[in-house]
Amino acid sequence: MEELMAARMQMATSMVFHIVFAAIGMVMPFFMVVSHYKYLKTKDEKYLELTKLWQKGVAIFFVVGAVSGTMLSFELGLLWPEFMKHAGPIIGMPFSLEGTAFFVEAIALGFYLYGWKKIKNKKFHWFTGLIVGISGVASGILVVSANGWMNAPSGFDYINGEFININPLEALLNDAWFSQALHMTLAAFVAVGFSVGGLHMYQYKRHGKLIHKKAYEIALIFGVIAAILIPISGDLAAKDIAKRQPTKLAAMEAHYETEKGADLIIGGIVDEKTKEVKYAIRIPGALSFLAFGDFDAQVKGLDQFPEDEIPPVAITHYSFQIMVGIGTFLMLLGMIYLVSIRKPQWRENKLFILLFVLATPLGFIALEAGWFVTELGRQPWIINGIMKTEDALTPVEGMQYSFYLYLLIYIGLSVTVFWLMNRQIKKLNEL
Repeated sequence: MEELMAARMQMATSMVFHIVFAAIGMVMPFFMVVSHYKYLKTKDEKYLELTKLWQKGVAIFFVVGAVSGTMLSFELGLLWPEFMKHAGPIIGMPFSLEGTAFFVEAIALGFYLYGWKKIKNKKFHWFTGLIVGISGVASGILVVSANGWMNAPSGFDYINGEFININPLEALLNDAWFSQALHMTLAAFVAVGFSVGGLHMYQYKRHGKLIHKKAYEIALIFGVIAAILIPISGDLAAKDIAKRQPTKLAAMEAHYETEKGADLIIGGIVDEKTKEVKYAIRIPGALSFLAFGDFDAQVKGLDQFPEDEIPPVAITHYSFQIMVGIGTFLMLLGMIYLVSIRKPQWRENKLFILLFVLATPLGFIALEAGWFVTELGRQPWIINGIMKTEDALTPVEGMQYSFYLYLLIYIGLSVTVFWLMNRQIKKLNEL
C-alpha cells in the first residue's frame, strides 16, 4: 500500500467510525430530554427509567466521540501538514468555536448526570440536558462548516501560491456551510431516530415491556420528521454542488457527456473504461431540472474536465445511489409511520414491525454513503481547485503502520461501545 493511499485510508477509517459516534452524540440528548419532559409532566416512572437509560448512552457516546474526534483532529496535522500549514489560520475559527461548544456540552452533561438529587430546580435540571443537545448539534455544524470550506474555499486571496488577506469569518460562512450543515444535521436525526426506534421496537415486541414502546415512539418521531424533510436539504445541496462543483455532480450521476436536457440515471453499472453506464433507468431531462430547475438546462459532463481532476466515478456514483435510495425508502416509511398514529392497529402488523426493524441500520449506511460522496467527489483536491490531496501529504514514511494501528483502536472502541450498550439493554429487560 503506497503512502498516499494509506493516509487516505486512515482518514476514511477515522471518519467512518467517528461519524457514527458523533451523530449519536448529537441526537440522543434530544430523546433524553423529551423523555425527561414527559416524566415531569406525567410523573410516569417509566419515562424516568427511560431517561436514565438514555443518559447513560449519552455519556458513553460523549466520551467515545471525544476520543475519536481528538484522534481525527490530530490526524489533520500529522497526515496533512501542508494542508494545515495554510488552512489552519483560515479555518481555525470553526474549530475553536467547536471546542467551545464541546466544553459547554461537557459542563452541561456534568450538571445533568449528577444533578438529579443536587439540583433543586427541576426545570433547570431538565434545561441542562437540553443544552447538551444544542451544543452537540452546534459542534457538528461547526465541524461541517470547516469541511464545507474545503469544498468552497473562501476568506482569503490565493496569489503566487500564497494564502493572503485572510478573513476567518468569511471562511466560516463559506458558500457550502449551510447546505452541508443542514443536510448533515437532518441525516443524523434520521440515522439515530430509525436506529434507536427500530431497536426499541424489536425489544418491545420481543419482551413486551412498556418502556420500549415509549422509547420507540419518541425516537421514531424525530427520525420520521427528519426523513420527510431531508429531500429538501438534499435538493438544496445538489443545486449548490451543480454550481460550485460540477465535476462532483458529474461523478455523482456518472454523467460523462455534456448535454442539454440531461437524463437522471437511477442505478446502473459504471464502466469507467468505456465511460458508460449500463442497465440504468433513465428519466429524460430530470437531471437538468433537479440541478438547475430547467428541463433543457445544460449539465457539464466529465468530458469537460482534465483526466487528472476527475474523481473516482464508480464509487462516487454508487455511494450517491445508496444514499438517495435509502433516503427515499426511509421517507416513505416515515409517512407510513405518521399514518399509523391514526391507525394504531398497524403497529401490531408483522410486516410493519419487520420494516422498521430492517430499517435500523439503514440511516447510518446512508450517512456513511453521503460522506463518501462528499469526500471522494472532491478528489483529487483537498482544497477544491487550489491544493491537491497528494500535495498535502506528510513526507514521513510508514503510513501503513499508522493506518493499521488506528484501525485496531477504532475496532476496539466499537466493540467496547457495543458491549456497554448491550449490557444496558439487558439490565433494562431484567427489571
